[in-house]
Amino acid sequence: MLDALAQALQAYAEILIVYDSESDTTLPVVRSLATTPGLEYRTVRNDLGCGPSNALRAGFAAARGEAVVVMMADMSDDLRALGPMIEKFETGYDLVSGSRYMAGGEQVGGPWLKGKLSRIAGVSLNLLGLPVHDATNSFKLYRTERLRRLSLESNHGFEIGLEITVKGWRAGWRITEVPSRWVDRVAGKSNFKLVRWLPRYAKWYAQGCLYGLLSTRHPTVEHDSSGDLR
Repeated sequence: MLDALAQALQAYAEILIVYDSESDTTLPVVRSLATTPGLEYRTVRNDLGCGPSNALRAGFAAARGEAVVVMMADMSDDLRALGPMIEKFETGYDLVSGSRYMAGGEQVGGPWLKGKLSRIAGVSLNLLGLPVHDATNSFKLYRTERLRRLSLESNHGFEIGLEITVKGWRAGWRITEVPSRWVDRVAGKSNFKLVRWLPRYAKWYAQGCLYGLLSTRHPTVEHDSSGDLR
């Protein structure tokens, strides 16, 4: 994963690896990595509590760059989308989402129900004015300055990405998307807990729907459909 990421990035970047305890088996691997020109590996201890949301919040607080990209470490996210995401950021966007459900995007594998609910949520929010088709995707780039102005409430699962997207939309962020291909992991076990986290996703989905229905300002859908990543 880290070798592939180093090859995909064309600019200086710090790669933050967030861990919960010193017993994490990832730590010895990261600490043994050789120095890579243009890249800095940093481990960040999550002292906010267990769960993906807390790990991400710890990473956000530690980030030193102008932008932060959230990626899964299981190689399911599309590294080819990083370049277009950074290009969009450099033109002034505050949030750039990797999108499985726009033209050129794709989802391969994964639980049927999870995928169906994600697609329905993303497409319906887009119809209500949200400028992306894949609001539940965790693979997103955020402008760090904007991100730190938000008061984040999520402290459990990956619903934090949907919370940021909805709150950023309401705050007037410039939001866009690029096509991305998601492939289900081929090794290990996913920590995604659909039944436990679904009510938390539903909270932010409902808030997004309410804002879309009540808002008199519906931003034009902006996306980059150049380049089919399949």
